Amino acid sequence: MTTGKVTLLSAGPGDLDLLTIKAARALALADIVLLDDLANPEIVSLAPQARVIRVGKRGGCKSTPQAFIQRLMQRYALKGLHVVRVKGGDALLFGRAGEELTALRHAQIPVEIINGISSGFAAAACLGISLTHREHCQGVTFVTAHKQDHGEPNWAALAATGTTLAIYMGMTRIDSLCLALLSAMPASTPAAVVQWAGTPSERRWLGRLDCMATDAVKAGLQSPAVILVGDAISEAAADVHAAFNAWENHTEAVQHAA
Repeated sequence: MTTGKVTLLSAGPGDLDLLTIKAARALALADIVLLDDLANPEIVSLAPQARVIRVGKRGGCKSTPQAFIQRLMQRYALKGLHVVRVKGGDALLFGRAGEELTALRHAQIPVEIINGISSGFAAAACLGISLTHREHCQGVTFVTAHKQDHGEPNWAALAATGTTLAIYMGMTRIDSLCLALLSAMPASTPAAVVQWAGTPSERRWLGRLDCMATDAVKAGLQSPAVILVGDAISEAAADVHAAFNAWENHTEAVQHAA
């Protein structure tokens, strides 16, 4: 029997128009689609001949075990089928692609990787900023707030890099990460939180680092969201600032009325 293959496909931040042509072609040829919970479910319309299996994985929620997902990929590929593992954002950024690649290569199953747009880039686009604006920073650091041992990164060391910080999966730890960052960064450091970046449900908060933990949560933002911290955030588009100022004024008015 001929061994099939697995495609690790990046579904992007949710807007199907942001999929690459290569991703659309792979979906059209898929026999099996393993659909990530953070991907736009409408993506399956591009895979008309495929059997769709939902393998949701979200922090803090009941999730499909990673080992089971890997067994599914191997099982169907070894039957000669084309398995497309649809992953939210970019497949190679905080998506457990490392474990999946290791398992598939160990089973001698061909693997193709299709890159996409991560939510960090989608968040920057919605704010109208460059994450690597040369007047403000020397680069960008993508980091997850959740280490494998359930610990936290060295926030002070990350703050000292002088880069824009794009923090994934940080909303449940926003209080502790803000406190840690404030030990190494000015309270006035620009910061932003973008939930569901690049989708119709997108929500944004923009302000200062010392206000972020309280105000972003007060504004109702929660996972899945990307936290952006650094001077480059000060370049956010004028309409984003206007929307934030309007929200701030509304909040103050409500507080005075109370």
